[in-house]
Amino acid sequence: MAYTETTRTSYGKRLGNSLGGIVTGLLLFVGGTVLIWWNEGRAVKTDKMLKEAQGQVVEMPDISRVDPAYEGKLVHAVGMATTADSLVDSKFKVGTRAIALRRDVEYYQWVEHAQSESKDKLGGAQETTTTYTYDLQWVSTPVSSADFHDPDYRSENFVREQVESDVKYAQNVSFGAFRLNPDQIRSISGSTPLAVVDSTGSNVIYIGKDPSKPDVGDVRITFTQVKPAEISIVASVSGDSFTSYTAKNGKSFSALRMGNIPQEQIFESEHATNKMMLWLFRILGFFLIMAGLRSIFSIVETLFKVIPFLSRIIGWGVGLVCGVVAFAWTLIVAAIAWIAYRPVVAIVLLVIAAAAIWYFSTHGKKKEDMPLPPEAPAQ
Repeated sequence: MAYTETTRTSYGKRLGNSLGGIVTGLLLFVGGTVLIWWNEGRAVKTDKMLKEAQGQVVEMPDISRVDPAYEGKLVHAVGMATTADSLVDSKFKVGTRAIALRRDVEYYQWVEHAQSESKDKLGGAQETTTTYTYDLQWVSTPVSSADFHDPDYRSENFVREQVESDVKYAQNVSFGAFRLNPDQIRSISGSTPLAVVDSTGSNVIYIGKDPSKPDVGDVRITFTQVKPAEISIVASVSGDSFTSYTAKNGKSFSALRMGNIPQEQIFESEHATNKMMLWLFRILGFFLIMAGLRSIFSIVETLFKVIPFLSRIIGWGVGLVCGVVAFAWTLIVAAIAWIAYRPVVAIVLLVIAAAAIWYFSTHGKKKEDMPLPPEAPAQ
């Protein structure tokens, strides 16, 4: 059943909130600007590091022995990651021989959902109606119901037993004659369910009355394992193990992929990831800047809230201007960052842009200065 609350915010309080939003807006604007700048440098450094590493990597076809000739070199190798370690979940006495053993815990809880609708009132006040609904869900952490808005659902949640999710990794994972380092071990994926030894043979431990009819407070625990698998790695050889490759610009790199993956494909994937991150951070920076500007100038819209239809027009205009300014500012910051991080490319682009502007301006001016052809005599 839905539960509804209606609140009213006075015009004066809205003005105060808008003034307070200026500080938040400035922080968002600065944060977005710094993010854009940092991101351009990060992308350039990562690209240079990947190209340097790609020029240094060599194939290591035989991993059955440690060859001193590869010491300190960046290598690409393919083989089986295996282990003899036995992993045990001491709480539930579940064990397996695997690279990783994961315990995932879920709780059956009431979850609160809120949906709000706000209306501006004549005079500048705002009326907000919030509808709260509740349903039972399996969630990864217990939900506190003490602050639920509907009194009928407060303090309804509890758990039959508090159990933490956990993951254990093998300490010794072999890759031919080599040992994988902890970061590489944690990068191996491909989980499969681990059957719990009980009367049902299920991979679920259930704390409750009836798994087919879950009730509030019930807990279910599932186990998965990562078994030995074929992997491909790109890393620097260090004795009988591996370490990250450090480029001249200080950026480090190593990669682990599941299956037999050629080195070219690994580097293509890394370059693609770098480009994707570049654009994701650019977009995030743009929205932070726009949100900051919107928050800074929200006072303009709020001043007109006394006449709701007028404030909507002003708000649309403020939003449009903030979006345009944010877009232009994002381009400016990115361009300046390119001058700092890629001066040669940036200068070439600026010269081309300047030449294009000069050409079109002078070409257009010459056309304007050209005399018009004489009019044909009247017949």
